[in-house]
Amino acid sequence: MVLAGTVTHNEERGPARPPGDPQVLVVGAGPAGCSAARAAAEAGVRVLVVERKAVVGEPVRCGEYVPAPLLREVGRGGAFVVQPVKGMRTILPSGEVHTLRAPGFIIRRRRFDQVLAAGARDAGAHILLSTRAVMGEEGSVRLLGASGEEWTVKPRVLIGADGPHSSVGRRLGIRNRNLLAAVQVRVPLVRPMDHTEVHFLPEIFGGYGWLFPRGGQANVGLGMAPGHGGPHALRPLLGSLLGRLAGEGKIRNTPRSLTAGWIPVRPLERTVRGWTLLAGDAAGQTHSITGAGVAQAVECGRMAGKWAARAVLEDRASALAGYESGWRDLFGETLERAWEKRKHLEARWDRLEEVIRSCWVGFREYYA
Repeated sequence: MVLAGTVTHNEERGPARPPGDPQVLVVGAGPAGCSAARAAAEAGVRVLVVERKAVVGEPVRCGEYVPAPLLREVGRGGAFVVQPVKGMRTILPSGEVHTLRAPGFIIRRRRFDQVLAAGARDAGAHILLSTRAVMGEEGSVRLLGASGEEWTVKPRVLIGADGPHSSVGRRLGIRNRNLLAAVQVRVPLVRPMDHTEVHFLPEIFGGYGWLFPRGGQANVGLGMAPGHGGPHALRPLLGSLLGRLAGEGKIRNTPRSLTAGWIPVRPLERTVRGWTLLAGDAAGQTHSITGAGVAQAVECGRMAGKWAARAVLEDRASALAGYESGWRDLFGETLERAWEKRKHLEARWDRLEEVIRSCWVGFREYYA
């Protein structure tokens, strides 16, 4: 096992296990997990984060755009910023282009995650990489290292921040079935861009294609609802989108770094049960229309860590209800509106040009 010791690729070798059972165990070292770990450790409890991947932040499954306010909250001098963007252009099937001013940044998501991991470590949390968590009985968790190490811990609070197919969620009997399939590649840009682009096309059912500039390159991808050609339809549709963008003189159609994954599009009805809670993608805290989730993951992770520490220090599971009500007070209305808009959009997809203005955040009608 490896301890995450720096924000770069170089992880320092450490002991196979930190001393003593953790009071808070976090499964997953993404933005939600690392934010939770930092908040809990700062509150004075023993925190262990386990991550099945060998390197924090890899592989990158993200468009890598974040809104400007998040950068100020995370701080660390913006070591992960690639470039600023001024706004977003929405391109409709008819070819109409609508521009929205939306300041933000394109980031190196790998570096961003590692900065958050370093913040958690600096606060006192231990992070073990190449480690799987297997849920056991009566609150126990078996930890399995890539080199064969194995031991069992029994944390007071368990935080599941392990993505849309959360193993912690399955332990609670919770499975998020509202997911979009997504695929993305990296391509060279013909010339620099200072806006993101979102492309709505009839064939990308319930989703959209995107072009997010990152210096001399761009992330190009698409996400769509399953059941309309299945996952096998993603690559041909991506190839068509790449051809379209190359034909418009925006990119060179020489894709590399293909990644794919799933995006939750509906928040779970319940994210706390007993001494266990879920955060980030594991809780479905992503925006149902845009698929954006990094900002929510960071903030909800912080709340998860804060309330987990309080539950430990006060020795009462009921304290975790503060997390459930807290994140819903902050994001619940926005996410529920997005979910209702998604249902409306999918039900009328054959009238996409007509309904998109009331169903996409780039238009004023969305907020009416």
